[in-house]
Amino acid sequence: MLQGLSHQAREAKSWPFEQARLLLSRVLRLRLSDAERDLAFSLINEGKAAEAVAQFPQLLKPVVFQCGYGASGLPHMGTFGEAARPTMVRTAFRALTEDAIPTKLIVFSDDMDGLRKIPDNVPNRHILEEDRDKPVTAVRDPFGEHESFGAHNNARLLAFLDGFGFDYDFYSSTECYKSGRFDEVLLRVLARFDAIQAIMLPTLGEERRATYSPFLPVSPKSGKVLQAPTVARNVEKGTITFPDEDGELTEVPVTGGHVKLQWRPDWAARWTALEVDYEMSGKDLVDSVRVSNKVCKALGGEPPEAFHYELFMDENNQKISKSKGNGLTMEEWLRYGTPESLAYYMYQSPKSAKRLYFDVIPKATDEYLQQLDAFNRARGESEKPAIDNPAWHVHRGAPPEAGSPVSFSLLLNLVSAADASTKEILWAFIERYIPGANAQSEPLLDKLAGYAINYYEDFVKPSKKFRLPTDQERAAMEDLVARLKALPAGADAEAIQNEVFDVGKTAGFEPLRAWFGALYEVLLGQATGPRFGSFVAIFGVDRTLALIERALAGELVAA
Repeated sequence: MLQGLSHQAREAKSWPFEQARLLLSRVLRLRLSDAERDLAFSLINEGKAAEAVAQFPQLLKPVVFQCGYGASGLPHMGTFGEAARPTMVRTAFRALTEDAIPTKLIVFSDDMDGLRKIPDNVPNRHILEEDRDKPVTAVRDPFGEHESFGAHNNARLLAFLDGFGFDYDFYSSTECYKSGRFDEVLLRVLARFDAIQAIMLPTLGEERRATYSPFLPVSPKSGKVLQAPTVARNVEKGTITFPDEDGELTEVPVTGGHVKLQWRPDWAARWTALEVDYEMSGKDLVDSVRVSNKVCKALGGEPPEAFHYELFMDENNQKISKSKGNGLTMEEWLRYGTPESLAYYMYQSPKSAKRLYFDVIPKATDEYLQQLDAFNRARGESEKPAIDNPAWHVHRGAPPEAGSPVSFSLLLNLVSAADASTKEILWAFIERYIPGANAQSEPLLDKLAGYAINYYEDFVKPSKKFRLPTDQERAAMEDLVARLKALPAGADAEAIQNEVFDVGKTAGFEPLRAWFGALYEVLLGQATGPRFGSFVAIFGVDRTLALIERALAGELVAA
């Protein structure tokens, strides 16, 4: 699937390929000598990545992508983006290297974090209150389904990722700390304690500096993750001493899950222990990444290649926050749009702030469909896939060969005009417009029909506002009626669009879009719509004539 694309990938302009090339440079720099790197780079550029790997077996070590998940809450819109965007870069890297250099995506659950804030959207909150400050994997499950709240949320995360078909390796923070996977790096943190403090303390306020330690001990008495100072260290024994909640000085090993690291040292230690090569994060974490990079280097690690994306905003241009509940949830987007339309929206301009609200879904859906159509047109004209097309990235290098013959916006207007409450009503129109089409032959269109009904019922219908036509608009609509009646039977959407266009020009609308705006406002009770000729073709000329006549008689306003 991704073979034979390296030449295209070297020249591709889309941001995942730009990132993939940076990542390849990093991998060659870290794993090969200067002479080896030049030869390997030359071979990869010639499309001989497999030969490069055979000659330099150190390239067989997987390139590690990572994204993190806070296990104190349920998967959400950000979780999707955390997995989707690095997957796009990973796919681009695989194409660039002819899939010869192994890769893996680690989804890391921070499930050893102490539960500090109690979510509002869970039952039996008293259980969480009683277990507050314990590691999330030691907090009882308020749903009563799993061994812990962390296990519950991890199960939801895995189902979420599997539902979208992501290819990943799941890592649990608790397992990494307790199994010994992090032991070596934890002992290194202990040995280089002063160097890490020298990095961390200048970033903190005066009060926190006084007691800060990179180690968060887990109390042997209460099981809680404590913000306690380290009052003594024993590098040879691998232990720290801290005051427990009752004030008693307690000594514990830094290995085996007896401590957890503060989050920025934890991030750096994770990069070091897991040899992470690539990680994305939001623009709000730029400073934290900078600090974690320094800690990573102090531990003898190499910070990953970083990419900072802009944050999503709500309808009021306020930063989306889980605690505020503003913006869109995953469930809400998927009630009105396909997963592919969401992936497309995540793909678009990741370094530009974008609104994430209900009104972006129809546009994102239609733009995705347009890109898929453009990809398939190019596929028919060339043997080389259009790898800079967003559809290639959305579908991880394998876009489907068919999209939808009807746009989402057109379906919305069809629902509106037909007052359709079921997909069966819509299909009665679509089958006439596309002979032989049905839900089985056009599965994407069938899904879009359901999304369009949901969107119309929840957003369009409550805000519809019809108006009477002006004298100019009335005369133009009467002319349109005459022209539609004169059309030959079976006139296609283009012929109808030409007539509508000519009516507007004859009537003197300036700019011409004011004529189309009038049609939407008078006939459909909304400000915008799809190509009117396509709407008439699918809705039917006779029904459109009846709709215009009702509007001219004032019946739509009265209704």
